[in-house]
Amino acid sequence: MRSPLRLAAAALASAVLVTLAAAQTAFPSKKVVFTFNPRLTETDLREIKQAAPALDLVFPTRDKLLAEIADADAIIGGVTREQVLAAKKLKWVQVNSAGVENFLSAIPELRERPITLTNMKIVQGVEIADHAFALLLGLTRRIDVAVANRANETWPSLANYGPPLELSGKTAVIVGVGGIGTQIAVRAKAFGMTVIGVDPRDIPITPFLDRTVWPDRLETVLPEADVVFISAPHTPATEKMIGAAQFAKMKKGVLFIAVSRGKIYDAMALVDALKSGHVAGAGLDVTDPEPLPKGHPLWTTGRVIITPHIAGRSDGEGARFFEIYKENLIRFGKGEPLRHAVDKNLGY
Repeated sequence: MRSPLRLAAAALASAVLVTLAAAQTAFPSKKVVFTFNPRLTETDLREIKQAAPALDLVFPTRDKLLAEIADADAIIGGVTREQVLAAKKLKWVQVNSAGVENFLSAIPELRERPITLTNMKIVQGVEIADHAFALLLGLTRRIDVAVANRANETWPSLANYGPPLELSGKTAVIVGVGGIGTQIAVRAKAFGMTVIGVDPRDIPITPFLDRTVWPDRLETVLPEADVVFISAPHTPATEKMIGAAQFAKMKKGVLFIAVSRGKIYDAMALVDALKSGHVAGAGLDVTDPEPLPKGHPLWTTGRVIITPHIAGRSDGEGARFFEIYKENLIRFGKGEPLRHAVDKNLGY
């Protein structure tokens, strides 16, 4: 005769098997293929699998990637049109950037098919806002001039620099108040600036923005700006939204900082504004084209600091990226709505 303890243990084991079977029925297996190495630890993988046991996470080598994608339910990382066409069951794509315009333009099927596209909006705001202010302070504190003089081992007088500028009391106009623009607003307000946002959404009242206007009122606030920040996504509506007419509306001596996408401003119109002295300086992490070719006048016109589209990189981004991977994987495994879903009609 079996002891009561053994009978209880057997009953418990049976209940667990029934529960697992029910869970698998409720959440059928879903194959997720990574197109890059996310450097997840065993602890990370165990945590994800415990929360979403229905997930089958696959990390194929490059030569096996297309074959594994064929029956994938989801793709994490950069994706090509060939891969999307091969993935007949594809329901979700998670990309590693905030901007998605290149994916949507190169892969029409991504827009047309019922595939949820998620990105890293908001996640990348912190480091890009830091970079925007690094570019701005490089100009206002004449650090660009000091760096240039270092190559010649010269120590010029302040008269050669022109007076460094204070940000306190100045006005910042931020074009695009999403994840990046909001973080720029936080920093601008901390520096004592008046902050005006330009965004197509109705932004909630926040202590970091003095006011916001819709894009159709952009030209009414440009004359107030001492600094114009470009932090909007690139979409058909924002392409070349800052051109000769908009630069002309800005006050003489304005500083121009672009950290989202180079196609949002007209580079040659900026060159003309720099040559005339109407724009006193520019800090550019993004240009059109990229890489900026040798011989382009932005390299040699006026006071311009150019960095090679590195604002979105930092020592802290990996941890934030992992949190999105983890939460969205768990949500996908459970059939729940995904975070940072892109409106494919709007492009962000």
